[in-house]
Amino acid sequence: MNKEDVLDEFRNAEALLEGHFILSSGLHSEMYLQCARVMMDPARGARICAALAEKVNMMIDEKIDIVVSPAMGGVIVGYEMGRQLGVPAIFAERVSGEFELRRGFEIPQGANILMSEDIVTTGLSSKECIKTIEKYGGNVVAASCLIDRSNGKIDVGVPLVSLIGLEISAYSADNLPAHLKNSEAIKPGSRDMKK
Repeated sequence: MNKEDVLDEFRNAEALLEGHFILSSGLHSEMYLQCARVMMDPARGARICAALAEKVNMMIDEKIDIVVSPAMGGVIVGYEMGRQLGVPAIFAERVSGEFELRRGFEIPQGANILMSEDIVTTGLSSKECIKTIEKYGGNVVAASCLIDRSNGKIDVGVPLVSLIGLEISAYSADNLPAHLKNSEAIKPGSRDMKK
């Protein structure tokens, strides 16, 4: 699957949005990729995650034992990556602002983990999830995402395999370009912003 194929999947799902958005990171952007809309079609989700799983298998030598995703955005992608790779998929969720494993999820000591996300922008959630996996005894061999909004510039501490990279500008609230300053921002993501 090439870059245009992936973007077509997002367009066809009406998941490539333009306007003024506040991302989960708190940054502002004029483009938003709504992965939940892409993943709501099981056939589409299977196609794009199969392509990502193939890329992971080509780039990562270690055998993957478990896929772990950060909730909320990574849960569906992580499940489908686990299915494509033939391994269990679990997720970490925020408890008092920190990722934890709940619901009886466990990581066997030293298990090789693929941390799987939907979108990486700043890498903060990925890094937090990786730290949590390591706290529970997992060995994170790689991270994966459908879209790397940094286009390879973000270092999450392990190899990051993305289906595609895009260079999409993101701005702090005090550094908005003129065309965004006078427009209303919407927050379509899953995480409440810190006040």
